[in-house]
Amino acid sequence: MAHILLTLAPYQVLSYGTLLGTQVFHTFINSILSFKVLERPQFAILQRAVFPAYFGIQTAAPVLLALTYPGSRNPLGVASSFAGVFHPSNRWGVLVPLGTIFVTGLVNLAYLLPETNKITALRREQEKKDGKASYEKGSHSEEMTVLNKKFGQLHGISSLANLITLIATVAYGVKLSSRLE
Repeated sequence: MAHILLTLAPYQVLSYGTLLGTQVFHTFINSILSFKVLERPQFAILQRAVFPAYFGIQTAAPVLLALTYPGSRNPLGVASSFAGVFHPSNRWGVLVPLGTIFVTGLVNLAYLLPETNKITALRREQEKKDGKASYEKGSHSEEMTVLNKKFGQLHGISSLANLITLIATVAYGVKLSSRLE
């Protein structure tokens, strides 16, 4: 048992499990249930609090997965860590999925989240001016209509990036599982 702890394998599997579990739980359970049971303002507060950590995990985990990539047991085989990830034989099954996870997580963390938060703040200001919540049915002021459209675009792009991240994570998991044979 102690010997396995001196290898990269358990850290690779635990890192992967953390990433996939976090994504599946947040995407398909936490967000959906929170949206159903919380009032819209509380849901927005929760998401603003959760998203930095969530997108941070999506950004950091692929780096950790690359760092802990377990190479071949054969001394002449593919190296471990970053050298193994960048080996030509791992381009499509390892490098592309990990790179995709990193880039989409980083885009969500560094660009889409701050932009969405800016639009959300502007919508709250406009709600005060209009005397009507941005999500209420019926017509809205021209300013709120523009803000709602921009929010919808950013949210849609962020959701698509999250879906791409999840697909890339599963693709990497399939490649990782092929090493367990």
